[in-house]
Amino acid sequence: MKNRKNTHNFCHSFLGDAPGRVAIKLLILSFFTGIAINILGWTPIDLIWEIIDFLQSLWETGFMTFVNLFHVTFAGALIVMPVFLFLRIFRRK
Repeated sequence: MKNRKNTHNFCHSFLGDAPGRVAIKLLILSFFTGIAINILGWTPIDLIWEIIDFLQSLWETGFMTFVNLFHVTFAGALIVMPVFLFLRIFRRK
């Protein structure tokens, strides 16, 4: 019984909530992220190819392409900022 409780505490502390609630939150977050990506006209395969192309160009230029680093940071911000705002807006106190 104690081992099961430790596992539950680990899951709860790792995920931040019950696994079912986290799954629902991630599903909703994925939906809104998908809407944002769709508005931008991107498809999942386009994103994968862009990541592959970026890694290839980074490798070819010796990991010194600051322009690509800016693009990666900006692309990451496109995902992170809505997630951050979403989490802040729907945060429970």
